Amino acid sequence: MTARATALVTGSTSGIGRATALALAREGMCVIVHGRDATRGEQVRKEVEAAGGEATLLLADLADVAQIRELADRAASVNGGVDVLVNNAFDAGSYTASADTTVADFDLRVAVNLRAPYFLTAALAPAMASRGEGAVINVTMAAASKGVPGIALTSATKAALESLTRTWAAEYGPQGVRVNTVSPGVVLTPANAGMRDQMHAFAATTPAQRPAEPEEIAAVIAFLASPAASFVHGANLAADGGMRAV
Repeated sequence: MTARATALVTGSTSGIGRATALALAREGMCVIVHGRDATRGEQVRKEVEAAGGEATLLLADLADVAQIRELADRAASVNGGVDVLVNNAFDAGSYTASADTTVADFDLRVAVNLRAPYFLTAALAPAMASRGEGAVINVTMAAASKGVPGIALTSATKAALESLTRTWAAEYGPQGVRVNTVSPGVVLTPANAGMRDQMHAFAATTPAQRPAEPEEIAAVIAFLASPAASFVHGANLAADGGMRAV
C-alpha cells in the first residue's frame, strides 16, 4: 500500500468510525469521511486534516441503494481510487425481542448492516484487484458469534458479514486484496452514552474487565489496513477484551 493510499470509512462521523478515520490519517492516508450528518462530517474532516491527513467528506444514506452506488462512484474518483474500504457503519436498532421486531426494522437493519457493505465491496474491490492490492475491513461485533437476547437481528446481520469476509477473502485474495474482520466487544461511544452503567457491568465480566475506547478498535483496523498485515487474509480479529474466550 502506498503512503498516499485512500481509505473510505463508512460511518466515520462518530465513535469507532471517527477514531478509525483519524488513525488512518496519522498513517498518511487520504481519508474519505462518510456519514449522513453534514455538520458532524465536516468536523471530522477538519480533525483528519489537523492530524496531518488529507480528507474528503461524502454524505450518503446507506439504507438507499441509489445513494450507495453514488457513494461508491464518488469515492472511486477521489485520489485515484479507494485502496482501503472499512465497512463500519451499521444500524444497531434497540434491544427488542424477536417476536416484537417489525418488518420495517428487519428491512432497515439488513439494508444498512448487510446490503450496504455488500454492494460497496462489490463496487470497489474489483478496482483494487485490478491494481493488485487493497484491503477491505468489515467491522462486526462479538455478539455475531455469541448469543445475546434482544439483539437477534443485529447480531445476525453481523454474522452474515463475517461469512462474507471469508467468501471475499477467497474471491479477491488471489488478486492481492486482503479482506478481514474486526469484531469489537463493549465499546464506549457517543451512541451508547445513556447505557454506561450496563456496559461497564457487562464488560467487568470479561478478562479485560472494562469497556474499550474507540481508539483501541481503530488501532486494530489500522493494523489490518497496513502492510504489516500483508499475510492476514480472511481473519476475524476479536478486539473484545476476551469476551468470547471465556
